[in-house]
Amino acid sequence: MNISVFASHNGTNLQAIIDAVESGVLKARVAMVITNNSGSGAAARAKKHGIPLYHLSSASHPDSAALDVAIVDALRTNGTDVVFLAGYMKKLGEQTLAAYRGRILNTHPALLPKFGGKGMYGMHVHTAVVAAGERESGISVHLVDGEYDTGRVLAQARVPVIPGDTADTLCERVMKRERKFIVEVLADIVAGNIALDIP
Repeated sequence: MNISVFASHNGTNLQAIIDAVESGVLKARVAMVITNNSGSGAAARAKKHGIPLYHLSSASHPDSAALDVAIVDALRTNGTDVVFLAGYMKKLGEQTLAAYRGRILNTHPALLPKFGGKGMYGMHVHTAVVAAGERESGISVHLVDGEYDTGRVLAQARVPVIPGDTADTLCERVMKRERKFIVEVLADIVAGNIALDIP
């Protein structure tokens, strides 16, 4: 299975996938990395591991339709089976969504449908979870559609909210679990335990 990873920032989830592939835990291949931030940690990680890297953004393609087409072309060129959004902070275009419908996954740091939607990402999520007095949070891996965090949830992992938690301490605990969980979910897809519509 060829996985193409989209990432905008540090790329810790990307690194978890790379490590799992290189160690043989995940029987797949990271086909390419797309970033909208050429100076990101994710870009550096892709280069370090010799993974094809594409900087595709409004800087490289000011026209959004042209950017959308360029992303689809890159995915097809690299034989992409599954797209994984690992901290990718941009909305995908209609062409990309149509070309890979049912095969685009996102990881979200909460138990959807709670704490999802526009503006709910990163520390915003953990701050909201703590403020709401929740007893647990977690990670959701879901299919991507045209809206924020509304696609079908494929798998979830629960993480306790401990009394005295701050957004920072909760974030650290969720991220630690997330790095392992995304590999588990991808391994389940490879094994056929989670079915995707891969041609």
